[in-house]
Amino acid sequence: MQSLLDEYGQSHKNSTNKLIHWICVPLIFFSIVGLIWTIPHGVLNDLTGLESPFVNWASLLLILLLVYYVTLSVPLAFGMAAFGLLCLWAANTLSIAAPWPLWSISVVIFILAWIGQFYGHKIEGKKPSFLKDLQFLLIGPAWLMHFIYKKLGIPY
Repeated sequence: MQSLLDEYGQSHKNSTNKLIHWICVPLIFFSIVGLIWTIPHGVLNDLTGLESPFVNWASLLLILLLVYYVTLSVPLAFGMAAFGLLCLWAANTLSIAAPWPLWSISVVIFILAWIGQFYGHKIEGKKPSFLKDLQFLLIGPAWLMHFIYKKLGIPY
């Protein structure tokens, strides 16, 4: 895990780019959860026999992502699980209470956050890591989580 975090960090040294990432990476993660939340999921309800808004494709995707994170770092996987649950809660809340459809909110967030990301990399003067290896799309959120763990003194 540390080698992936270190490699990701090589193109994220500029303080402005880091700040942009602290804002945009979680927003991109959430926007993807929000978009996937809106995919009809009746088949999952039928398969599980559960009638819950949380039995959906976004929850299933997050479970699969957690399997990936567990293979890299169990402690970081717990942090990513907590963030994933927060995103699911936010998606559910917005799908019920927002004046606009969740998919449209998610699309706007996704586009604006990626504009921010690319602007940050323009400032940095380095290409985004995922252009080298798509795996880094999943490492970005864990990279931010590892800073939180460091600050709290939690080994990862």
